[in-house]
Amino acid sequence: MGVNMPKITISGYPGSGTSTLVSGLVNHFNWQSINGGQIFRDEASKRGLSLAEFGNICVNDESVDQELDEILRQNISGADVEIIESRLAGWWAYKLGVKSIRIWVEVNEHERANRVISREGGSLNSVLEANAKRLAIDNQRYQNMYGLTPDDPLAYTHIIEASNISAEDVLSHAIKILEGN
Repeated sequence: MGVNMPKITISGYPGSGTSTLVSGLVNHFNWQSINGGQIFRDEASKRGLSLAEFGNICVNDESVDQELDEILRQNISGADVEIIESRLAGWWAYKLGVKSIRIWVEVNEHERANRVISREGGSLNSVLEANAKRLAIDNQRYQNMYGLTPDDPLAYTHIIEASNISAEDVLSHAIKILEGN
């Protein structure tokens, strides 16, 4: 499309559809993206650990999270990509003063659980419980390390309420934001 935009950050809790949105934006604008979750998965693989094992290390050793977050911050400040996806990407861009459009994708807990079930299986109650536990642990870590909660609207220029709309509608809404319509 040739749209010359500042960096875009896409953030949201697991199951909110951020990866789907980023994929749509990459395809629509022919942009490049970096995924914070992929940085995490790559580091787990590099260490020969499962995601759960590596996640436990992060919970018990804040320095590991801080190293991964530093990689993300460096990419926000200097990488030659247009889209950065991570739960904290909007916060890092905000705190670093990087000119950017910072989108939070808001989805209620039941819809996030249903999306996880359709992707990975499981029962509604077990996924709701697992999501709530992960969210509580992660939010406590972010509060302890950085004094922030990912969904605090202060860091975002736009919030897309996506609980009751399709992935195509979320993409359409984001494109309108990015094109200034």
